[in-house]
Amino acid sequence: MTTASTAARELGAFLRSRREQTRPEDLGLEPGPRRRVEGLRREEVAALAGLSTDYYQRLEQGRNVRPSDAVLDSIADALDLDEVERRHLMTVARAARRPSPPRRRARERVPDNARLLIASLGLPAFAVNRHLDVLAWNGLAAELLGDPLPLAPSHRNVLITLFRDEESRLRCAGWETMALDYIGMLRAAVALDPDHPRAVAIIGELSIQSAEFRRMWAKHDVRESVHGAKTIRHPRIGEIDVEWDAYPLPGTPGMHLIVFTPQPGNEDRLRLLATVSGLDAAARSSESSREVPGRRDDSRLPRADV
Repeated sequence: MTTASTAARELGAFLRSRREQTRPEDLGLEPGPRRRVEGLRREEVAALAGLSTDYYQRLEQGRNVRPSDAVLDSIADALDLDEVERRHLMTVARAARRPSPPRRRARERVPDNARLLIASLGLPAFAVNRHLDVLAWNGLAAELLGDPLPLAPSHRNVLITLFRDEESRLRCAGWETMALDYIGMLRAAVALDPDHPRAVAIIGELSIQSAEFRRMWAKHDVRESVHGAKTIRHPRIGEIDVEWDAYPLPGTPGMHLIVFTPQPGNEDRLRLLATVSGLDAAARSSESSREVPGRRDDSRLPRADV
């Protein structure tokens, strides 16, 4: 299977999902009687984009069609895509048009300055790569969300944890919203490298083991950057209301720093979390750093590479 054919299937599935989620009335069309499909019909999208129905149908089927950027713009207008969805559409379509040469995929590593930042933050923080593998974290993150250290490196992944670990779900009220955001980030990563072995492994494992993941993945939502509010049920502190943001790390494509901040009125709870976790949280950070040999100052740079 070539990268181009994988991307063509991804393009077709994405177009189909956007069409099915677009209501005729959203575009000023009359819904009409006896509609047999959710959202728009293929012929409606084709007419709005100035294409033949057969051409658009072949696009959705992932057949050997290489649409130009102008055609893609017309389709994006017809489906009323937002800017993030438009960029995703272009990325996937270009991968379908031009088979990429074999990639040399280097091992991903969190820069030392980012590790120092994570260690010094007085907030729960961790770093993930484009496939949401947790590469580094501080003690507060381990205390708030659960410690990644006991997990096998291949399972130190945000999505695998959310869908396979019951304790993580119990800690995160409304975890489905967070899962959809993370899935959207993974979808954006897949568009850049559809055949990446790590992406294939994560999606394959979760698709087999979780009907919830299959349902959410089939929505084809895409995210470039995320923000959310969440209630964390901590076993010792009780409920802590937090917000979380994902910040791209400069010079490391696809890598993000995810930081949790207390919502107004919850600052004392987070300070209490730091107090009660105390030396235990610091010890976990130090232990995580010793997993990877060859680092210069293990006591200061918490590290856990996948």
